[in-house]
Formats: sequence, structure tokens, C-alpha cells
Amino acid sequence: MKKTKKKKKAFVSLRMNILFFVVFMLFSLLILRLGIVQIVYGDDYKREIDRKENVTVNTSVPRGKILDRNGKLVVGNKPLNAITYTRPQNIKTEEILTIAEKLATLIKKDSKEDLKAITERDKKDFWILKHPKEAEAKITAADKAKLKNDKDFNTKIYHLTLDRITDKEINSFSKQELEVLAIYREMVGGYPLSPQIIKNKNVTPEEFAIVSENLDSLPGVDTTTDWDRYNVYKDKEGNETLGSVIGKVSSSKEGLPRDLVDYYLARDYSRNDRVGKSYIEYQYEDVLQGQKEKVKNVTDKAGNVLDSEVVREGKRGDDLVLSIDIDLQRKVEKIIKDKLGSSRIGQPYMDRAFVSVMNPYTGEVLSMAGKQYEHNKKSGKTDINDYALGNMTTSYSMGSVVKGATVLTGYQTGAIYPGAMLNDRPLNFKGTRVKKSWNTAGWGPIDDLFALKRSSNVYMFLTAMKIGGQQTYVPNGPLSIDKVAAIETFRKNFAQFGLGVKTGIDLPGEQTGYGAGQIPPEAGKVLDFAIGQYDTYTPLQLVQYISAIANGGYRVQPHIAKEVREPSNQSNEMGPIIQEIKPKVLNKVDMKEDWINRVQLGLEQVVNDPLGTGYGTIKNKKYKIAGKTGTAQALYDGPVSHSPGLMLWNVTFAGYAPYDHPEIAVSVVVPWSTTDQTHVNLEIADEVFKAYFDLKEKREKEGLNNSTSTKKVENIKQGQ
Repeated sequence: MKKTKKKKKAFVSLRMNILFFVVFMLFSLLILRLGIVQIVYGDDYKREIDRKENVTVNTSVPRGKILDRNGKLVVGNKPLNAITYTRPQNIKTEEILTIAEKLATLIKKDSKEDLKAITERDKKDFWILKHPKEAEAKITAADKAKLKNDKDFNTKIYHLTLDRITDKEINSFSKQELEVLAIYREMVGGYPLSPQIIKNKNVTPEEFAIVSENLDSLPGVDTTTDWDRYNVYKDKEGNETLGSVIGKVSSSKEGLPRDLVDYYLARDYSRNDRVGKSYIEYQYEDVLQGQKEKVKNVTDKAGNVLDSEVVREGKRGDDLVLSIDIDLQRKVEKIIKDKLGSSRIGQPYMDRAFVSVMNPYTGEVLSMAGKQYEHNKKSGKTDINDYALGNMTTSYSMGSVVKGATVLTGYQTGAIYPGAMLNDRPLNFKGTRVKKSWNTAGWGPIDDLFALKRSSNVYMFLTAMKIGGQQTYVPNGPLSIDKVAAIETFRKNFAQFGLGVKTGIDLPGEQTGYGAGQIPPEAGKVLDFAIGQYDTYTPLQLVQYISAIANGGYRVQPHIAKEVREPSNQSNEMGPIIQEIKPKVLNKVDMKEDWINRVQLGLEQVVNDPLGTGYGTIKNKKYKIAGKTGTAQALYDGPVSHSPGLMLWNVTFAGYAPYDHPEIAVSVVVPWSTTDQTHVNLEIADEVFKAYFDLKEKREKEGLNNSTSTKKVENIKQGQ
């Protein structure tokens, strides 16, 4: 009995020892593990707990101003009161909704524009946020079971929920709820830590003040100053002077254009940055955008901002000074509007006119004007819209204005020589219609100067024949020319003057016209080419062409920017010049100086000789104008309903003044007249020359010149 008790006691003691040993080992392992965690990984875990992130955000700055050559403000920035929201990195949507609901009690955001911006998708997402239980009930257990192994489970469940929201449900919101949604969608539409505009139009002083007073209870919301781009000059109809050429800037809602997102992101832009979308604003984006303010935000693990530091101060964009004379531009636009308005009475197709004015030596574009009459379907009235852009984006058969290039091509190929006599009479070729001058009986033997002065078609036809290899005209005989060699010769020489090729202007979207590379179906079309009735050219090409004749044979690249200046600390002072756009000669035409002088003499006689085609209508002889008139029969391809094959008349003019020392070159193009008897082209040209020289005389009396007129910025009171 004693023995049994003793054995039992020893067994219990052994088990206790084993238990104590196991416990000891576990505690030892635990202590060892804690030691490793604290000693080896302690700093890492501490850093994880105290982890902070540095997030750098770029803040947009106002764009640079656009001024004319005399320092007059054309496009500026109008300051706007704005309410913004900066979203933390890890905030919940429910928290954003709460802020939006409170903000909706302080500001109005229920305009037609605000409510129209709300999409159906916005409403569905908002409905899910407002009705989480009802949204969850739209997904059945069977739906979840079917998708449980799908790697995109959450996404597909979300889209399934969207699909099952009914029209009744998404249209159930009250106007107050829609106002909250309008605010909410702006708040979630931005990027974390980047200020997003909630409202910057029509922010009342009361709204600005009350939001400012309640910023402590509106985390992320702030009141600040934004800007809006505006054009100083507008006509009665609201058209901005030079508006189509200046282009547009994206809104704060648009941000970066979709097709250029990658391009701008690679250049350190943010997705909601405002950028130039077209023409001058787009072309000179690098100049106008400015240096954005760079802010470093320090956040904790939860994404809350602990501290902010300005790493780089922002600086508004540099100022772009245009070669445009805004006073001349406005006068030219008015001339077009007045002359076209009166001339188009009874002219259902004459809906547009273009004028380009350029310094023939420097390529500075002094005016690029265009107007277009368009039917407004909403009002039923006819609007007169700015169409300055049409000078480089539309092309037309220009007619006899190109005859200067035809004569010079004749000289260059040896087909004719200065003073060459050719017989102007109707030309009858076998199998074709008679080809003749506007004086249908013909002028008989004439020289090159008479041909230019009286605008002889036959002289040009015979020159084209010789270029094509046929030296003699045989009445009722065949037209036997090498049409391929002839057309290629013409185009090569015309291109030297800028006809049929891009001018190289510093704007995107320039067109070259139609015809280049095409071979005429019949040889007679080569003769038509010689009088400007086959290939088409832009009004800007036309002014480059006449400039090359005016300056002695140099094709100068037109440019609309004159210089870039630093922003000035004084609102009415011009900053120092950063860059000056200098003249660029694209090529020297392969013509002798004597030949060009000869053609210049012919162009002078067009306007100043009583027999010249421009003599009677261009009345301001004191300005010493030289030029060439043009009338081309062309196929109508405009917007008005018409019968197929409708043929109309384009009336044109290209000239320069003074002819003994040219200061300006001018092209005028008025397409689609029902008659060739209109002189609206010459009336416009006459008034444009007068406007230029009147302005010059006025400024000289006031003691102004290019150096004095650009020291001050004018119109600055109309906005910043």
C-alpha cells in the first residue's frame, strides 16, 4: 500500500517537472522573440508606426497676357473668387458627402450649367451612396455565388448594381439633393491633395464670406482667388476680335485635353491643369503657362496632411506680344463687315471674306481678319462670326492675281522675255471650247506689262503653251503640250513664292490647298492653271506670294508672335524682352532682279495706269499701291443648298504699298459671287490701305513709334 502511494507521488512530480520545463521553454522562446522584435526589428516597426509620406503637388498659376505690337492688352486674366476642396488621400466617400451636404447650405450650385453637368452615372453612384442597403439588396445570393471565384468580383458586383438601378430611382432626387450632388461630384473629381474648384463663377461676397467663416467645420474646403481668360475687344454681337486665331483655354473642369493627356503629364502637368486648346493659346503654351507653385505635403500613414511646405514659388506665365496691330485689326474687321454686308444683298452664296496684312520684309502679320455670315438655327437670324482663321485653313481658286508668278515662270523657263509680244485673240483648239480674255475680241499684239495691266488671259495661255513645249498656236489645231512637265514646272516655280505650299506661320492647322501632285485630265487645264483657275491657295499664301514680289524675291515666313516678355511687377508696365521673333527667309526665288522689277512695274500699272484693272476702284492713289486683281470661276462647295456643279466667281486682290518702298502687303479674298462684275474685293483693299496709312499718320502726329508705344500696357483697367 505504501509502495503504491510512493510510486504515484513520484509520477506526479515527474509530470509537474515536465510541465514546468515546457512552460519555461515557451517563456524563453517568447522572451527571445520579443527580444528579436525589439532589438532587431524595433526601429523598423517604429518607423512604420510613425511613417510619413512626402507628396508634392503642383498648383496652377494665371496665364501670361497676350498683347498687340503696341502694348495694348488683347487677352488677360480676370480674377474670380473661388471655393476649392483639397481631398485627403484616404478619406471615405461618406465623409466627403457630409462635407458636401454642409457646403450646400452655404453656397448655391444649382444653375442650369451645374445641373446639366451631372451625368446619369453620377446619379447612380450618388443613389448607391445614399441608399447602401437598397443597393446591396439588388445583388442576390445567386449573383454572389456565380461570381465568387471571379478575380474582378467587386467590380462586376458594382456594375451589376448600376445596371439594376431604375430610372425612377435615379430621378427621385430633390433639387436640394441634386445641388449636393453637384458639389460632391466636383469634390471627388479631383486628385488627392490637389485643390479642386467647387465654384468659381458668380461666387457672391456673402458666399465667400460665410464659407471663409466656417472653414474649421469644412475640412479640405478653402476660399481663394481663381482666374478666367477674357478678350478685351468684342463687337456688338459678342464676337471677340481675332477670336478664332487666339484660340481657347480649357476650363478647370476640363483640365488636360483627352488626346494630349500623356503629352502634358510627361511635362509635369497635373490632370486638372488648364491649358491652351487651340491656335495661339495652344502654340505658345510653354510661354503662357508659367511656373507652377510646387507644394510638398507631409502626410501620416492615414493620409492626413501634417505639414505643407512651398518648395517653389509660382510665377504667372510670360507675356506674348503679337505682331498684330489691334487697332488696324479692328478697322479691317469693320471694313469687311461693312463691305461684305452691302455686297451680299442678292448674293445667296457670298457668305465670307478674308484679309491678310503682312510686312513684306519681316513677315510680321499686322492683321489677319475674316468674317462669315452663318444662319443661326435657334434664333432664325443670320450671325456674323469671326473667321480670321479661314485665312490659313480655307483655300480657293484665286484667279488672275497669280499672273505675276506666271510671267516670272515664263521668264525663268525662257518661254518669254521682258517685253515679249504675243497676240491676244480668241484661241480655238481642236475638240475644246474657245479660250479667250475677258475682252472677248482680244487686244492683238501686246507685251507682258500690258498683259498684267489689262489682265490678259491669252498672254498667259500662250506662255503656258510655250512652257509645255508648243511654241506656235495653230487655229483649230490640237493643243500639243507635255501637260505633266508643264504643270510640274509651274508648281515648282509657284512654290518658290509660297503658292501651293505651307507658309510656315507659327500656328497649328495650316492648310496647303488642293491640286498639288494632281495631273490635269486634259492639257487645257494647264492653261487654266496659268490664270489661277486650277489649284487652290489660301489667303495667307496669297499675301506671302505678293510679299516675295514686293521685297525683291524673298519668301519670308509669316509670324503672328513678335516677342516674349517677362511679367512685370507693375501692372501697366511691359517686362523685359526674353525672346524676339526675328524674320526668317524660307528661300530666295530663282529669278533675276530685273525680271522681278519688270513684274513690279506691271503691278504698279494695274492700279495707277488708267487702263489698269484696279485703277477705277482703288481710289487712294497717294499711297502708291501696286497689285493684281483677280476673278476666278470656281465650283461652289459652301454650306448653302445648291444644284450640283454650281459655278460661281471668286474675286481677289493681292498688292502692296508704297510700291517704291513697301511697308505692307495685302491679300483680299471674297469667294462665291454670282457675278464677275462685283468690285467688293477692290473696295475692301482700298479701305484697308487707307486704314493702315491713316493710323500711321495719326501715330506720327502723336509722337508714337514702335519703341515708344510698347513701354506701357494699355487697357489694363479692363482686367488683369
